[in-house]
Amino acid sequence: MKHFLAFFIFLSVSFFAIAQSKIPAYYIQQKGFTDSLLQVVHDVNLDGTYDAGDDGMEKISFAVIDLNGRKPLIGGVNMENFIYPASVYKMYVAMEILKQVSNEQYSLYKPYVVKSPNDVDHTSEISWDPRPLLKDGDTVTVDYLLDLMITRSDNSAANCMIDIAGRKNINETMHENGWYGSEVTRKFLSRKFEDPGYDTVRSTVTSALHAADFMYKIYKNELINPWVSQQLKVLLGRQLDTTKLSTGLPHSAMFYHKSGWWSYFTNDVGIVDDGDVKYIIALFTPITEMDVRPRMKELSARVYELMKRKYAKK
Repeated sequence: MKHFLAFFIFLSVSFFAIAQSKIPAYYIQQKGFTDSLLQVVHDVNLDGTYDAGDDGMEKISFAVIDLNGRKPLIGGVNMENFIYPASVYKMYVAMEILKQVSNEQYSLYKPYVVKSPNDVDHTSEISWDPRPLLKDGDTVTVDYLLDLMITRSDNSAANCMIDIAGRKNINETMHENGWYGSEVTRKFLSRKFEDPGYDTVRSTVTSALHAADFMYKIYKNELINPWVSQQLKVLLGRQLDTTKLSTGLPHSAMFYHKSGWWSYFTNDVGIVDDGDVKYIIALFTPITEMDVRPRMKELSARVYELMKRKYAKK
């Protein structure tokens, strides 16, 4: 049974990762916009192919959605490319948790007891965050875990959230939204501690297209329903990691986002709102955090200026 489940998950994910690469019909595309983004990527030296260790040779996955027109305008570079998202996929888990709360399956303030091996963190992702690390036997609320998972990107909280939500439920909701190939397959722990059937499945991947579309639905209050969308937007607005795309934005801009990094991968996805300048940006890179941070800052600043110029012409 264990091997059958693993094989079924592998086949399903592999099939859908190939099948789901179309840009939804509610977006428009313009060659000039895409060409401008291609130029930005080239200028900041992110248009290469990179060695991602065991994941082989990889390219970035990048998408931008202009929110200032009557219809959303999308462009990008390799936006349909599936890549390891690191902690960014915690936002997909949060969606399912909030959906279940919205459906009154349980309350945000339901108590939950942390159990090993979910308590994987030995250091905090944000060194100055005062909240203690979760440990076996701690009793906390769903709301507390949700906030830790998104704002501090806490892996222990994410493992607990995945158990509460259920991977089957998360992925059914992903499919309802058309994000085939971006299924949540793994917890944030060693495979030897994984549940049967998930110990051999391939790692979670996603694309800039899916991540940007996820943010667009939040922006439109259409991710499940307005309550879920707004709850998640509030959490994303309290993101404590400001070391990636945030560094290229002016202080006046609000950035509702989820970042993530691990090994060779450094990523950030979010909604930029600076009054008249509004857009979504999703960038996944197969480059280590220290190496790519300056390029992420420059890319973010260049995209902001591009969007600002576009608005000024309207």
